[in-house]
Amino acid sequence: MSQQPTSAEDGRRRVTELIRDARICLLTTTAVDGRLVSRPMGLQEAEFDGDLWFFAYADSAKVRQIRVNPQVNVGFSDQRHHAWVSVAGTAVEQWDRARAGRLWNPLLKAWFPDGLDTPGITLLRVHAGSAEYWDAPGNRVVNLLGLARAAVTGQPPEAGENREVSY
Repeated sequence: MSQQPTSAEDGRRRVTELIRDARICLLTTTAVDGRLVSRPMGLQEAEFDGDLWFFAYADSAKVRQIRVNPQVNVGFSDQRHHAWVSVAGTAVEQWDRARAGRLWNPLLKAWFPDGLDTPGITLLRVHAGSAEYWDAPGNRVVNLLGLARAAVTGQPPEAGENREVSY
């Protein structure tokens, strides 16, 4: 039951809001043997303009995988708002110290102890080609009541809004 957004701009705006609220995601890459591999990542920039930014180590498996196959997926789940976002795009390693300085967060020191001077630190930029979101507004009780009603009536539950957005 996918619907087209009232405008591409409205869809992109909603994707941005959902991503900003989620902040933690799963970055999925393709291993050399073809397996899909996902790992949790912290998004470094809340204002989504079509690019997502992540700190990584240049010698990490994810960066090596992206060098071979740059097609990735970034999945977000915001349980507070009962929303999910899937971003399909192309990733590239792109070190830019000035950008890294703007994106840096002191919590990153847990992974990069010398800050921006940590040997091997780099940035990953994921440029979105498309995104799809599922937005089920309401609280857990409302959603459970919807599931119960669906079980009684035999009709699928109202799943909220599901839209695809191109970039």
